[in-house]
Amino acid sequence: MNPSFDPDTFSRFVKGAGLEVTEASGTRVVGHIDLDENHHTPWGVVHGGVNTTAVETAASIGASLAVQDRNEFAVGVHNATDFLSSTRAGRVEVLAEPLQQSRIQQLWLVTITSAETGKTIARGQVRLQNVPIRN
Repeated sequence: MNPSFDPDTFSRFVKGAGLEVTEASGTRVVGHIDLDENHHTPWGVVHGGVNTTAVETAASIGASLAVQDRNEFAVGVHNATDFLSSTRAGRVEVLAEPLQQSRIQQLWLVTITSAETGKTIARGQVRLQNVPIRN
């Protein structure tokens, strides 16, 4: 497994959530999702799993980039995502930044905001474990 950021290696699950990453480093990940009815629950609002997937993915990309020079990658060990406002469609911006980075673990904060209104849709924290890459 190569911890370098390459959207072509995203699984169908992650691609289905629709996160488009526009900036990625070990200290910041930025992207967006264009939400539509393909992201809905049966009740016509965006499924919370879409937000949770974006939170986990953005944090994992950043955390893995932060440790790739040590031949490591980061795996999520806890994800706490709060859903603050429902939405039906439109672009949301995703911003992930580390709150803490140490030799063994990292804690990342991810905020998902409506591009149209600036309102926070969801906010999550992901604790990640740095682990060696086994070839």
